[in-house]
Amino acid sequence: MSRTAVAPLERMKILLQVQNPHSIKYSGTVQGLKYIWRTEGLRGLFKGNGTNCARIVPNSAVKFFSYEQASKGILYMYRQRTGNENAQLTPLLRLGAGATAGIIAMSATYPMDMVRGRLTVQTANSPYQYRGIAHALSTVLREEGPRALYRGWLPSVIGVVPYVGLNFAVYETLKDWLLKDNPFGLVQNNDLTIVTRLTCGAIAGTVGQSIAYPLDVIRRRMQMVGWKDASAVVTGEGRSKALLEYTGMMDAFRKTVRHEGFGALYKGLVPNSVKVVPSIAIAFVTYEMVKEVLGVEFRISD
Repeated sequence: MSRTAVAPLERMKILLQVQNPHSIKYSGTVQGLKYIWRTEGLRGLFKGNGTNCARIVPNSAVKFFSYEQASKGILYMYRQRTGNENAQLTPLLRLGAGATAGIIAMSATYPMDMVRGRLTVQTANSPYQYRGIAHALSTVLREEGPRALYRGWLPSVIGVVPYVGLNFAVYETLKDWLLKDNPFGLVQNNDLTIVTRLTCGAIAGTVGQSIAYPLDVIRRRMQMVGWKDASAVVTGEGRSKALLEYTGMMDAFRKTVRHEGFGALYKGLVPNSVKVVPSIAIAFVTYEMVKEVLGVEFRISD
């Protein structure tokens, strides 16, 4: 639900992150969306969304399940260490549980994210078309080898700590603070309203993505390495016709800053910031509402 709602902004973000600085097609969010609509139509705005949804289902399931299991384990060890059976998770411990969950989920579904990035970038004028996630996976395996499916994995792992970790930590800490102190009179029947949960989720997502965003840019650029038919992507040495070449994460950082400036690490931040509010908020609220419908009593706030 959350991914489909912001799919056009998600595609716009990725296109801005990887486009060739010497062949600019997308000068901004609004102009870029208009350009996609004019050249590719409605389907163009949602290109890659099917793959993203196919990826996000197992990713979210593994992430939330891992978070709850990690929270239980960390809380048990914390209570054993402190000798306090009533001790609760601190914000730092929640960040650790969130980061653990994020790394597990991201690693389990990373190949799908890698090919999703390529499917999202290809346009109607691309010289070669991946026909879908299965075709993209098989093509990358055949032409570039299995290691190619994990290009950009390292910056993704590093970025998980501030992004997913802070998402959970900030979200849960805000909820606990509001429920305990009720500073603004937002608690109704010992629970928070949907609007309040949306706000908590939006704040959590904004904090996490702002800190981790440069790593996301580098991840996307590394995912394009080795794709000989890449269309409208940035080149490692600033040559408009050259293949994208990075030897690793630090090399990608160095070449990006050297040839495009420090601001290049934040390309696509505007559509990402716009989408993070509804995306993260809808994800958290839908998660808890579905659990209530299914009669699952345990919540991530517990």
